[in-house]
Amino acid sequence: MSADANSILGHLRTVDAERRRRSGASELAAHARAVKAYQQRRFSHTYEDLLATTRYGPAARFFLDELYGPDDFSERDAQFARVVPALVRLFPQQIVATVDTLVHLHALSETLDSAMGAHLAGSRVEAVDYVRAWQATGRRDDRERQITLTLAVGQSLDRVTRNPLLRHSLRMMRGPAQAAGLGELQRFLETGFDTFKAMGGAREFLAAIGTRERALARALFGASIEREGHLSDTALGQLP
Repeated sequence: MSADANSILGHLRTVDAERRRRSGASELAAHARAVKAYQQRRFSHTYEDLLATTRYGPAARFFLDELYGPDDFSERDAQFARVVPALVRLFPQQIVATVDTLVHLHALSETLDSAMGAHLAGSRVEAVDYVRAWQATGRRDDRERQITLTLAVGQSLDRVTRNPLLRHSLRMMRGPAQAAGLGELQRFLETGFDTFKAMGGAREFLAAIGTRERALARALFGASIEREGHLSDTALGQLP
């Protein structure tokens, strides 16, 4: 099996292991779902201005729904794992590399969500709860890696929009991808590519994400929670 296939399958095994761990602990599973739901709210809050624009709104919505959503993708991921060799064989290498980055981000996010869920006292998540769970989880390097991978997914999508031949190749893959059980991945890739192409260049959009996500991470790690349970203004202003 190719190195690309092994890498993708390794990340999918990490995702599956996290799901299995949560399936044996209903409280942890509920808390992890609460973390995901809160993070989707947080993304909507952080990028409210971009979501409201004609140029950046669709791309921000794509990130919100596909990368920050609380949906359960376990069935999709299980199907995906079965057809990874076909993916590597059928798709151009640049697209395979994009998928590998995406799945790496998926695996890292799942482990961090589980870790944060383990530090929640209940399934109701407010700003103070989120900061406490964030600080208890720690893992600063992984948080920076999560941001880097998120930006890398966007950069990969942006690069493909600048390559008409690659975009045409992807469209030609619709039939074979569907036959190989890769229809959902095909949908994700085409939606992402079309969304980024319509944006007319993603540099400013991705720069805004990088700047805001890193500022938020610094604020969360540095936040002080007062005795009354309130957050410092720096962190509170960036959370819903």
